Amino acid sequence: MGRTLQERPKKRKGYPAMEEKKILVVDDDTANLIMANSILSAEGMRVSCVKSGEVALRFLKTNRPDLILLDVHMPGMDGFETLAAIRGGGHSGSQEARDIPVIFLTADDDSDVESRGLQAGAMDFIRKPFVPDVLLLRVNHAIDLTRLQADLSHEVEEKTREVLTQAQKLARLSTQVSMALAGAIDAKDTYTNGHSLRVADYSRAIAARAGFSREAQEEIYMIGLIHDVGKIGIPDDIINKPSRLTDEEYGIIKTHPILGEKILKQIPDFPKLLMGARYHHERYDGRGYPDGLSGEDIPVEARIIAVADAYDAMSSRRSYRGVLPQAQVRAEVEAGKGTQFDPVFADIMLSMIDADTDYQMREK
Repeated sequence: MGRTLQERPKKRKGYPAMEEKKILVVDDDTANLIMANSILSAEGMRVSCVKSGEVALRFLKTNRPDLILLDVHMPGMDGFETLAAIRGGGHSGSQEARDIPVIFLTADDDSDVESRGLQAGAMDFIRKPFVPDVLLLRVNHAIDLTRLQADLSHEVEEKTREVLTQAQKLARLSTQVSMALAGAIDAKDTYTNGHSLRVADYSRAIAARAGFSREAQEEIYMIGLIHDVGKIGIPDDIINKPSRLTDEEYGIIKTHPILGEKILKQIPDFPKLLMGARYHHERYDGRGYPDGLSGEDIPVEARIIAVADAYDAMSSRRSYRGVLPQAQVRAEVEAGKGTQFDPVFADIMLSMIDADTDYQMREK
């Protein structure tokens, strides 16, 4: 029996008006198809009837009902085989039909059949011959529950997108604020325009080559952007002094890591920010400042930034010299490996220098 649609008669008392529900009934017994069609169509449902599992699978390739009523016992493909094909998709089924709820129709009173059907993915069982009210209640319940689950899933997806969008906006804002702050830091020093941005870029590149996760790379970029924030507290006449600093002035310059830490402690949601600020002048051999840390006692972020910071200092103009030749910069990084710099990150910096055949990694 092919697809059968009936005119909708007057709604039966006791059942509210509802959005049209589409039902596929699969049963080899014509009388059962006629009965199911009559009961469901009378409630305004759009019913399609087919007499075999094979025909049902062909139907599902181009149609998507809200519910499938599937007879257990049929010649050819029985209900279990048909359900397996629907759930499995593939050449015999339809990927779009995999999540359509299925209720088995059976005249059996066999708990083993029910257990097997539920394990196979059936949502419920309806006994034959049909009791109209039971058929309607179970069909409505199955479709309404499925739609509710879909609505809830959609709502969760929408809320998740909203949260992600908000998080992305906050991340962009955080980056923009950090870049603005980095610009303000660099503006204090006539000879270090763009220094913080370059250090952040080099630090992220080192982290990437070291195999850090994308999230960790972005963290190091942010830390690098404001590693010199403490210089905001250093007098301009010391920062921009064109001649050699006195011991006292150099002592003041050396306070900027501690000043940076104090500033960044006001941002408790990103505690790693202060790692670069306080520790980027520590040396791998323990002869740095402010704490004299050595080796892996120095936070890894600071060890990366230390190499990037020193590299940019050498490849940028200063009041007392221009950009150093690339060969000289490379030699200085090589000489500092294991003493000033973590040897792992120094080697990565050296590989970046070797790859930069046109000496593009420098202040323009």
